[in-house]
Amino acid sequence: MAVQEWRSVIDRQQWLEPVSDTLQKATSSALTGGQTRRRVDDFLNGVWLGHPLHPALTDIPTGAWTLALALDGVETFTGRRDFSPGADAAVTIGIVGALASAVTGLAQWQYTVDESRRVGIVHALLNTGALALYGASAILRARGRRGLGKLAALAGFGTVVVSSYLGGDLAYDLRIGVNHAPEQQPPEAFTPVLAESELAEGAMKALEVGGVWLALARQNGQVYAIARDCAHLGGPLDEGQLGDGCVTCPWHGSTFALDDGRILNGPSTYPQPVYETRVRNGQIEVRKSPLGKPINA
Repeated sequence: MAVQEWRSVIDRQQWLEPVSDTLQKATSSALTGGQTRRRVDDFLNGVWLGHPLHPALTDIPTGAWTLALALDGVETFTGRRDFSPGADAAVTIGIVGALASAVTGLAQWQYTVDESRRVGIVHALLNTGALALYGASAILRARGRRGLGKLAALAGFGTVVVSSYLGGDLAYDLRIGVNHAPEQQPPEAFTPVLAESELAEGAMKALEVGGVWLALARQNGQVYAIARDCAHLGGPLDEGQLGDGCVTCPWHGSTFALDDGRILNGPSTYPQPVYETRVRNGQIEVRKSPLGKPINA
């Protein structure tokens, strides 16, 4: 089934809306509000890692359950029971990894909207089903009913395959978890972009330079230039809130330092590109920063 056909089927499932609404509200309530919750949210989103944490953890259950499938297959076709402990251990490791993956996935999914949110909830429901099947498999194995345990694991693996397909669609097509900030582009030389008088103290203004949208900000007489589109999910930073040397995205609260674009608060796991600025002859000029940090002349 093609990607668009999958999405068409998912879009027709109206029962997904109340389910996703309830889950999203519960997740946001648990992870937002207060410094402690913010830190937990940043940790689960992978701010400390510089990369979303969820896809790194998904490799654990996928790899472990693939190994369990292989060992179950060898045991089934050869009758060698010495492969049983390895298969059982792989099932258990996969369950633990799946639980960690689910928590980080929810932390990332809470910021999605519309189509990506619908695809994400189906992805999550399939993973929940796979986890339940592998949990049943572990219990059956422990009770000596290995045949049924293997069948439950096989069904779980098939569910994981379908869920992984949707996970790939979320990342590579719907661009969840990827860097949404544009890379630095020319001009290589300082280029006038705005009259100094048009940027008031404590204000921000968006403008296009060399095909890339920037957000200019003035604080304490200093002019800064940062990529307008938030690296997290593309929110307009020029509509955000200026703090002391920083700007906070109006969509999901990612906060970046104006001087070098570093992350001060997530959920963004990617820093924000910045440009060099200076004021000459009443004009604000910008250029591409060779070091990724602005030099305010």
